[in-house]
Amino acid sequence: MMRFLLRRLGHAAFLLLGVSVLAFAFSTLAPGNYFDEMRLNPQISAERLSALRADYQVDRPMAVRYARWAVALLHGDLGFSFAYNTPVAPMLWTRARNTLLLTGTATVLVWMLALPLGVWSAEKRGRPADVALSWATAVLLIVPDLALALGLLVLAVRSGWLPTGGMVSVGFDGFSAGQKIRDLVLHLVLPVTVLVASALPVLLRHVRAAVAEALEASFLRAAEGHGISRRRLLYRYALPAAAHPLIALFGFSLGALLSGSLLAEVVMSWPGLGPFLLEGILARDLYVVIGGVLLSTLFLVAGNFAADLLLYWADPRIRAEAAER
Repeated sequence: MMRFLLRRLGHAAFLLLGVSVLAFAFSTLAPGNYFDEMRLNPQISAERLSALRADYQVDRPMAVRYARWAVALLHGDLGFSFAYNTPVAPMLWTRARNTLLLTGTATVLVWMLALPLGVWSAEKRGRPADVALSWATAVLLIVPDLALALGLLVLAVRSGWLPTGGMVSVGFDGFSAGQKIRDLVLHLVLPVTVLVASALPVLLRHVRAAVAEALEASFLRAAEGHGISRRRLLYRYALPAAAHPLIALFGFSLGALLSGSLLAEVVMSWPGLGPFLLEGILARDLYVVIGGVLLSTLFLVAGNFAADLLLYWADPRIRAEAAER
């Protein structure tokens, strides 16, 4: 077990290192930087610009700057924001918490829908109900996420039923505990709906295919011949038999939801990593961009690591293979 964990942690560390190097290189080699736009301001002298570049070490070689940033990262320092004139880490962790709330809620809901609907569709495969569900998922697949988000936003504006942006309402601090929870849930509805609607078709089809394949297994046909109820056959035997590819899919679904959440956050004005990263890119705020990319990668790696642990626990073949190495 320990060897398996160390190997997976080593892979994760190597991936994060590679992403940090590439993000730093691409951000640094891109034409222009934050201080180039300041040259257009006649109130800032050339001497002042040179002093600012020296203070923020923009004039140092890229390798030196990366080494200093990497050493600071080991102490929890993600660099200094040029645009906000403040350390990046506190701002980034606040935005990351909001993104985790959004993607975590969407992940729970989409799997709560995909598992029962996928099992039910596999049981009804070929019948009108299964065909209707397949058509519904096909429609959701062809609708772009941006169009879906904008459509829901327009519907919310015209109906007035739901908040149309942000995470909380004005005066949130003066609300009671129950009012705060209700207000936060109402603000979550639109972005979570966008994420669930975009991720559900793919997950549902994978669950349906995995369970349908498991239902064709000889041991399940034998169990059905012994008079085991259909419901018990589906959830007690077929679903566990199909768990291996679904657990592997869980880690990838976190990555898909995370990338989709960046778009939903920008459209819905959700104060997460998406708008923060976009602002950093537009302002050419180097360490904001690198920190946002690195933290997004960390979430993806953590999701895949959790899936690896679940696979290790659920599949004895993986445990046996890890013990032999």
